[in-house]
Amino acid sequence: MNILYIHQYFHTPYQAGSTRSYWIAQELIKKGHNVTMLTMNKKIDSKLERVEIDGIDVIYLNVQYDSGSMNFYQRLRSFLKFVLRSIPVAFKEKDINLVIATSTPLTIGLPALAMRWFKRKPFLFEVRDLWPEVPIQMGGLNNFFLIKIALYLEKIIYKNALHIVTLSPGMYEGVINRAIAPQKVSMIPNMSKIEEFWGRDRNTDLINNLGLNEKAFRVVYFGAMNIANGMQYIMDAAEILKEEPDLEFVFLGSGASENELKNRCKVDKLKNVTFLGNKPMEELSEIVNICDVSLITFQNIPILATNSPNKLFDSLSAQKAIIVNSAGWTKDLVEANNCGYFVDPETPQELADKILYLKSNPNICLEMGKNARKLAETTYDKSILCGQFADLVDSLPIK
Repeated sequence: MNILYIHQYFHTPYQAGSTRSYWIAQELIKKGHNVTMLTMNKKIDSKLERVEIDGIDVIYLNVQYDSGSMNFYQRLRSFLKFVLRSIPVAFKEKDINLVIATSTPLTIGLPALAMRWFKRKPFLFEVRDLWPEVPIQMGGLNNFFLIKIALYLEKIIYKNALHIVTLSPGMYEGVINRAIAPQKVSMIPNMSKIEEFWGRDRNTDLINNLGLNEKAFRVVYFGAMNIANGMQYIMDAAEILKEEPDLEFVFLGSGASENELKNRCKVDKLKNVTFLGNKPMEELSEIVNICDVSLITFQNIPILATNSPNKLFDSLSAQKAIIVNSAGWTKDLVEANNCGYFVDPETPQELADKILYLKSNPNICLEMGKNARKLAETTYDKSILCGQFADLVDSLPIK
């Protein structure tokens, strides 16, 4: 089949960011399909740029987006600009058999709908977050008319999709609760990348080059640093532990909260916190490997407990003990498999206590890391889940 894959935030392993769509595309290509990726995740000088990346025909549109500097309405304008520019480009693609559209944002469903209505092309819709419920519960979307429009768009997309893929049990329930037949919905979670993240000897040269303490017990947070991620919660724990010897917090990534976090470090004199910015996967893997515990945190908002965070599955693969603060399926996952702990999202002292406990009990920390790696290898590796996705595509009733 010829597949048009629409994902605004497409990343390759050579970039910082989620690579789920890249690996799924690779699996689809192995199955004999042709994949064209329509995205905007690159600065270009022309209206569009078309390149081949590892067998994927990638079309970059000249639409700029920065979650760190844009407010909600600026981001919305960027989303709509992508919609307006992507539809005519999609229409020009020849012999398309299937469209795959992956959120967020929810507006990514509009070009898929256009292909369905005007070109009679079926589409598979992937739900990575339950929009618009996430921005509604977080207060980012509070305009009555915009909420009504967003909820209507969600309903129309779900009804018109040939099939829907969700990334967590909570998302699955959220979709079928919109009166969508369960047989039309599948759950394929985010994936571990066992060949990209793995436990090995620590790179002492890297530790020294980064200005870190070679003897320290390190706690890492890697990924988006936005309001939803509960970053101040981690900072509260770091402040509680700021006098603890040989303990470091390492932050990798970027986002709207980054500058606020750095300013707090200056004001509160938190010398136990280091910010290293965005890193491509190879370098990110090396830095995560020199750490002991990985943090997966979110604000204490019910809808965020449905998340399927990339960093959780990369942490499993990296053989790290994991601390989560969402009382959803991630809590069940780490507890049932003895690869981490859940801590109260309103009690940073609990996070601080768990970090100290693992620091004082290295054997438990190592054992949890081994359990995490085993779970990555047997259940969540990309070779397993991408295969499930590709098999699902092959099973769709496409004429």
